[in-house]
Amino acid sequence: MIDGAATSWVEVSSECDFPIQNLPYGIFDANDKRLRVGVAIGDSVLDLAAIHDAGLFSNTMLADENVFASSSLNGFMSKGREAWTQARQRISELLSSDNPTLRDNSALRSQALKPMSQVNLLMPVAIGDFTDFYSSKEHATNVGTMFRGKDNALMPNWLHLPVGYHGRASTVFASGVDIRRPKGQTKADEAAAPSFGASRLLDFELEMGFFLGTGNQPGEPIEINQTKDHIFGMVLLNDWSARDIQKWEYVPLGPFLGKSFATSISPWVVTMDALEPFRVASPKQDPTPLPYLGLDGAGAFDIQLQAFIQSEKMTEPMRLTATNYKYLYWNMFQQLAHHTVNGTGMRTGDLCGSGTISGPTEDSRGSMLEICWKGTKPITLPDGSERKFFADGDTVIINGWCEGEGYRVGFGDVRAKILPA
Repeated sequence: MIDGAATSWVEVSSECDFPIQNLPYGIFDANDKRLRVGVAIGDSVLDLAAIHDAGLFSNTMLADENVFASSSLNGFMSKGREAWTQARQRISELLSSDNPTLRDNSALRSQALKPMSQVNLLMPVAIGDFTDFYSSKEHATNVGTMFRGKDNALMPNWLHLPVGYHGRASTVFASGVDIRRPKGQTKADEAAAPSFGASRLLDFELEMGFFLGTGNQPGEPIEINQTKDHIFGMVLLNDWSARDIQKWEYVPLGPFLGKSFATSISPWVVTMDALEPFRVASPKQDPTPLPYLGLDGAGAFDIQLQAFIQSEKMTEPMRLTATNYKYLYWNMFQQLAHHTVNGTGMRTGDLCGSGTISGPTEDSRGSMLEICWKGTKPITLPDGSERKFFADGDTVIINGWCEGEGYRVGFGDVRAKILPA
């Protein structure tokens, strides 16, 4: 673990998401069409492929193969936890304020350290499978209350297992990729038959996701207290939803076209080692979960989350909500243990979404469906327009961070603009 008082020779402000305590991984090119792995430090990106070529990983498990000269993090992630720990330790050494190896090598420094403003950040991981969970009790209760009433808000299974569904990896996009409004079948309550057209109830879901670093063999579940050795790191995630398409199609098999058209993630993957100092207890679970879901120790993380909207007429974004990852009823370790308990084989690069993260107050709800309470309480934007759901041209932005003593471990942001159908 990197000391909270550690500093880097790279200048980092106290408000920056990327101090030496963070060191998240991503994929970038420097306008040269050559993709490689980088680490964010302050307002710069450290080119790990160049660092490896210079022999600075020579005393680690990563010495032989340059897994950083790659278009995805998969090769590095597949090396396992010991390799991840060695890489983080070596990178932190090289960036430490008292280490001259890279600091005083002006030629290598100019080659390997790029201003973040001058690089393109791309999809960090080649995603094989995507699963989205439904793990916020507050969110599930809000949605259930809207559609089934307060007394039947939670389905009978909800307090016993992490509910989820299999999503579509081909429509997971990196931050900055615009989202096209989907089309599909919808049916108004008063209509005799469904109609086809563009979704009118386009929504966001404020989530986080975790990436599998190493998987398991089919038929061999990952035991809950071993899950931490398989999870590489986390990203911000916006699982876009077409509520009107979803409402008509979801019975009896659940989400389909209303969810599969787009999911947006942030480009920086923050490792579990960086998040470890911010681990906190999950909400009390009642009834007690079955033994295979019983985790030793704390399962949540204190990650502050915000979502914003900016219309084409607005000069600055307006905050929609502020919540926290620690509110999740089912934690990521339980999610992964449950996912594999039937023998499902997980692979390097698989992505699991947390589900919408809503908090206990009205200003901590994680979707427009909740914020505007099924369209009955529209919000007013600074440009004077109203929103119940999103309009074409709106940009949605999510950011998140952990607050340390004099530093923050952040995720950057994930943003996307909505284009017409």
